[in-house]
Amino acid sequence: MINALHPKNILTLLDQLDREPPSHSLSREASLRRVMAVLACVCVCLLLVHYVKYSRNFFELLRWTGELGGNPNTYIVALREAGFLELAGYAWWSFIHLVGYVIIPALVIRWILRERVADMGWRWNDTARHWRGYLLLTTPILFFVYLVSLGDDFVNHYPFYGQASRSWLDLLSWWALYIGQFVFLEFFFRGFMLNALRPALGANAIWIMCVPYLMIHFPKLWLEATGAILFGLFLGILALASRSIWGGVMVHVTIALAMDSAALWRKSGLPEQWLPIP
Repeated sequence: MINALHPKNILTLLDQLDREPPSHSLSREASLRRVMAVLACVCVCLLLVHYVKYSRNFFELLRWTGELGGNPNTYIVALREAGFLELAGYAWWSFIHLVGYVIIPALVIRWILRERVADMGWRWNDTARHWRGYLLLTTPILFFVYLVSLGDDFVNHYPFYGQASRSWLDLLSWWALYIGQFVFLEFFFRGFMLNALRPALGANAIWIMCVPYLMIHFPKLWLEATGAILFGLFLGILALASRSIWGGVMVHVTIALAMDSAALWRKSGLPEQWLPIP
């Protein structure tokens, strides 16, 4: 697989994936309907996640709920006094990714495509056979993480959760939400999009997937957004070859936790207590 990921061999590998089943297994009419259903779902899900994921929407929901009891600030004040208002906002952020990237696509898979959700990359399958390819993707990025972690901008940016170093409860809760978001993201792009489009479009499903994957990186730095093109391409190839999303999940989680850990070591270090002190 490492040799196959060489730029000269990318087209050869894509040709191979394009010839293997279930590529182009649908009729022309069925392909048209499949692409329409999948991409319509993708549009709805991306809109939902982009506009609803922000914590301000969660806080507005809490205020509306509080108004039913006569005090719009009841729940916000309670979370703030408990010291978990920010973490609750990230829980909302992760939950919206679950809804948009997993639950809605799963309903489409089950009731419109009439296929099993488990067949869309949730199984381990051949992930272990392609570990070298995933390692090849991860290693240079970890080296880059080390270099950028030496700067103050990096330390001030990570972890996203500002109280991650307060206690192990904070850090592990944040990491659970963070890791969950990567699982949901991988299923949406490398599970749902690839496997649902492949019977209609073959290996071209990878390039279709790369477009929205690049676009969700537009708010980030230009270098990271540019890297998302090749990163999405290689992860897409590996996902189809391994028939699994879990290699991509491990790559994302390894890089994300390395970035958080590097920033914490540069700042205050890892937490020194299990529970936050009131």
